[in-house]
Amino acid sequence: MITIRKAERADIPSLAYLLGLLFEQEKEFSADFVRQKIGLEMIVSDPAVGELLVAERPDKGVVGMVSLLYTVSTAIGGRVALLEDMVVRPDERGRGCGSSLVEAAMNLARERDCKRITLLTDFDDLAAEKFYQKHGFKLSPMVPLRQLLD
Repeated sequence: MITIRKAERADIPSLAYLLGLLFEQEKEFSADFVRQKIGLEMIVSDPAVGELLVAERPDKGVVGMVSLLYTVSTAIGGRVALLEDMVVRPDERGRGCGSSLVEAAMNLARERDCKRITLLTDFDDLAAEKFYQKHGFKLSPMVPLRQLLD
């Protein structure tokens, strides 16, 4: 039995560990436990910035997470969300945990009156692309460009 709930400060070490797993498989980022904890603290301490959801099993504790960050779209004329991070422990994948997290994130975004959710995935991660498309996400003709400022 999996439970989805809002993250609390006490969850931050577990969530930073999960982010480490995520960033190990991404090409653009690398794991940094201290930075991940700082970012998670910023979200947990200010719901206007965003919200974190955790997937938990009674016998295993936190096994997955998803984060929503909030901003405004002038194109849509309303609040929108960025699904920034979604990760499930490897031993829990394929058991519905990720689907539960994504569905809960979409419901939370609707509750917060968001008009759109955007997410990024690695360009060549076809499994992730198919997973998100199964949940209604579509490829965008927009191309992300980045410049790190620190």
